[in-house]
Amino acid sequence: MSDNAEYDYDVVIIGGGLVGASLAVALVPTGLNILVVESIEFDSKAQPSYDERTVALTHSAKLIYTGMEIWNAIASQQAEPIKDIHISNAGHFGKTHLSYQQVGTEALGYVVPTRILGKVLWERMQQSSNIHLMTPAQAVSISTIEGGKKIDIQPDGQKPLLHIKTRLLAIADGGRSAINAQLNIERSIKEYEHAAVLSIVSTSKDHHHRAYERFTPEGPLALLPNGRKTHALVWTTHKDNLEERMRLSDEKFIEELQTAFGDKAGNFSHPSKRNCYPLTHGIVKNPISHHGVIVGNAAHTVHPVAGQGFNLGLRDVAALAEAIYHHRHRSTLGGLEMLNNYSQSRQRDARMVSWFTHGLISLFSNDFVVPALTRNLGLSAIELFPPAKRFFLRRTMGLTGKQSKLAMGIPLG
Repeated sequence: MSDNAEYDYDVVIIGGGLVGASLAVALVPTGLNILVVESIEFDSKAQPSYDERTVALTHSAKLIYTGMEIWNAIASQQAEPIKDIHISNAGHFGKTHLSYQQVGTEALGYVVPTRILGKVLWERMQQSSNIHLMTPAQAVSISTIEGGKKIDIQPDGQKPLLHIKTRLLAIADGGRSAINAQLNIERSIKEYEHAAVLSIVSTSKDHHHRAYERFTPEGPLALLPNGRKTHALVWTTHKDNLEERMRLSDEKFIEELQTAFGDKAGNFSHPSKRNCYPLTHGIVKNPISHHGVIVGNAAHTVHPVAGQGFNLGLRDVAALAEAIYHHRHRSTLGGLEMLNNYSQSRQRDARMVSWFTHGLISLFSNDFVVPALTRNLGLSAIELFPPAKRFFLRRTMGLTGKQSKLAMGIPLG
């Protein structure tokens, strides 16, 4: 356990999903004793973080996992590169084409199934002597003690509570976290009038590593390359249409998709089981408290347009891991000075991504004349002005602003 006898662990992470597991693995080089508390076992069918859905990782995310020394394990199993993106506005002239060649990287990003990412992360946690896993277990309450936090944890939902003391508590259990309210961190949430419908669809054409983002009156419809002739579909759907769209037969669903998207990617067929989840927009004013911090969707939730959500959380992980690494042998680990510096380093990125995604949805999710003209002209301007393309790409790839070591692909150790 912790080298300091007053504490059971140096860092306790509530949530073993993508962000929480990534933070634990990022902290391996610190040598600190880390506890990860997760309510649902990794290989359970009820585990929502590691299923057949996909996540679009930016080039910055690839560098972070490279710095954590697990990218090769991810790529060797399944990581479909995105080499270019075609962006269009349904029913209008505006469109633009973005390519990896415009920023000098080997790809703009990668599409990875969450089950693959989870498998690599959990295997690395299990192999690491300084990471301890407690699952299934639920954090019930949090209290402040001198120099740290005390967490009451209920393993298996039945046994007596465990009382764990830690120098730093990191909450990474998602956008609908119940436990983070106990840190007294102010958080505002806005629910969009839309949900995302997810599926894997086959196409008659080879995608050649091209992704599509098509703006429709309902919202963006994204197709991400996922296998030679398959795409991962993220279809923004108005709540009024959601129930009907989820009930459609596979044939009718494909027919509606073909009508909404067109035949640019070929003819669609063989949709997988559909899933859906509500879309929200929210950000905390300050994600820290006394020896406590929230990261990922627990701190900020954004619309999935442009695939920014998880990548923003992963940049939280990289910055927080570096801050912890620098304070690992100090009494200041988890103190307000360390956490304030971390929070200030992340504010601009979180704010910019929030404004960017919310602004795109506000501009593109209606069919009024003035906004329609504005977005068409905007897409055309990006297409005709290469510096605008490079800025847009670097923004969405997470390559702007001050970068942490991991975000540059440099191992902490």
